[in-house]
Amino acid sequence: MESFRLPPGIASEAIAVCTRIRDNGGHAYLVGGCVRDMAMHIAPNDLDVEVFGIAPEALRALFPGNLFPAGKSFGIYKHGNLPMDIGIPRRESVVGSGHRDFEIFSDPNLPLLVAASRRDFTINAIYWDPLENHIEDPFNGMGDMKEKKLQHVSSKFVEDPLRVLRGMQFLARFDLHAAEETIGLCRRLTLENLSAERIYAEFCKLLLFGHSIGAGIQFLSKTNCLRFFPELAALENCQQDPANHPEGCVLRHIECALDAYATLRPGREWDALVTGFGVLCHDFGKPACTHWNGAGRLSARGHERAGLGPTEAFLTRMRAPKQLIKEVLPLVEFHMIPRRFARSEEATQCALNRLAHNVRRIDRLLVVARCDNMGRPPLVPDLSGGDILEKMARRAKLFKNPPMPLIRGRDLRKGLDMKPSPKMGTLLTQLFEDQLDGKFHDLKSGMTHAKKLLRGRDPSGHGKFRGR
Repeated sequence: MESFRLPPGIASEAIAVCTRIRDNGGHAYLVGGCVRDMAMHIAPNDLDVEVFGIAPEALRALFPGNLFPAGKSFGIYKHGNLPMDIGIPRRESVVGSGHRDFEIFSDPNLPLLVAASRRDFTINAIYWDPLENHIEDPFNGMGDMKEKKLQHVSSKFVEDPLRVLRGMQFLARFDLHAAEETIGLCRRLTLENLSAERIYAEFCKLLLFGHSIGAGIQFLSKTNCLRFFPELAALENCQQDPANHPEGCVLRHIECALDAYATLRPGREWDALVTGFGVLCHDFGKPACTHWNGAGRLSARGHERAGLGPTEAFLTRMRAPKQLIKEVLPLVEFHMIPRRFARSEEATQCALNRLAHNVRRIDRLLVVARCDNMGRPPLVPDLSGGDILEKMARRAKLFKNPPMPLIRGRDLRKGLDMKPSPKMGTLLTQLFEDQLDGKFHDLKSGMTHAKKLLRGRDPSGHGKFRGR
């Protein structure tokens, strides 16, 4: 008998919930992701409880004021005080082709085998009674887990196209391989009517929790579902110079870079999402730029900027947060810059200032650049440029922060008796540009520089202040 262990922070509460249900004539099982995770010795963050033998209203009466309907179906409730969903077995009737195109009917008397058959994968169809330590595993999910196999539960799998993307992220998270029959069923599905928000959520899980993220992208290719993501599909037939990219096409490079990202993923969730999407999208510009150059080699010069449009389209279509799109785009545009810092003539303070201003977060850019470099097996990664950039950025306190203006409006008001005006705004803009170019390095020298600009002289000889 497999031994499951409930998370310490909720174990006693979970037992109490299941006991109350049993004492009132019901039967409570833990099911789905929480059981799967415990079987893999992963502590689940929340629990899913499925209750047989008690009608919805009677179930709510057992936990007055604590169960709140979730989603369209009133057969699932969130517990107000615990990280727990409590549901009644459901019958589902397909009424359309989208993820939400179902009519759902709660049926507390549904046989467990029938309830289990509506689940997606066998590893998610394992039921555990924590009071009796009894497992119901009608589709051999435990066996598939031991064999690292991702396999659909039944022919009902095709009723929900979201399951393709769930398969994508499960493969990546749990190092599984998909059964050929499951791949075949996925090929019959269309993702066209899926909610954009759900697509984004599944990609987030892929990037936040995946260990073999490249396998998730390969699954989309094997199931012919890349066609629903044209920016990714275009990478599959885009070849690269074998001397620089012996791994193969651009899609294969992205897969390898994402596997590297799984080892460098930042700890904070937002940072991980921004850098993860940066790695996923960094070469979206290559299909538009790849050509044979004069030396008879494949070149993709200019692909960084060319990738901005496809990246924005890809993320906007899945309704990613606007702030995320804003922070991902500069990582795509400047992902090639760090390697230039391996050349001493490129590793200047001015170059650092400009780069930190453009990308805002050097630390995030280095994750993308390093994954790009590591995603070219069997080549040994050359990370020297990024290492030099990191040392310079840390020394200048620009590793996680953009440069801030040394001269502000209050300094001009106090030191030069200037009044707020368009002229002051123009001067402040010029001063910040000159600061980035290294023409001054502190408040004192900056004020001296401002005075000379106002007198119409640029002390560096590179131009004059034209403010009015």
